[in-house]
Amino acid sequence: MSENTKKANPIDVHVGSRIRLRRNMMGMSQERLGESLGITFQQVQKYEKGTNRVGASRLQAIAGILGVPVAFFFEDAATVESGAAGFAESNNATSLMEFCTSTEGLQLNRAYFAIDDAKIRRRVLDLVKALSAPAEAAS
Repeated sequence: MSENTKKANPIDVHVGSRIRLRRNMMGMSQERLGESLGITFQQVQKYEKGTNRVGASRLQAIAGILGVPVAFFFEDAATVESGAAGFAESNNATSLMEFCTSTEGLQLNRAYFAIDDAKIRRRVLDLVKALSAPAEAAS
């Protein structure tokens, strides 16, 4: 394997995916995040893919812009690196992350949290659980 084709570090990929997740949850573009950091959107893309490693000071700046603690970017990272959680948990975590970063997942998340009334949000959650119960029973 040549130096140009080396694989991205799994932690860098994980941190990048968490940056992307939070940015998308906020409805922020790569360009806007880049402008806030004084870098290009292409650099943001490289961070999000894990192609380029995010330095500590830059990660602190990203956390401030995205309104999360730095630790947010490392949540569940131990299971990514070590695989200690086992295949089932790792696959479930990957599926959850893929859904949360999908267009449908982001739309659902934004719409849900746009509901001001906590009782209505709870009723929506109960509705979704009731609708999924037949599917869970079948599997």
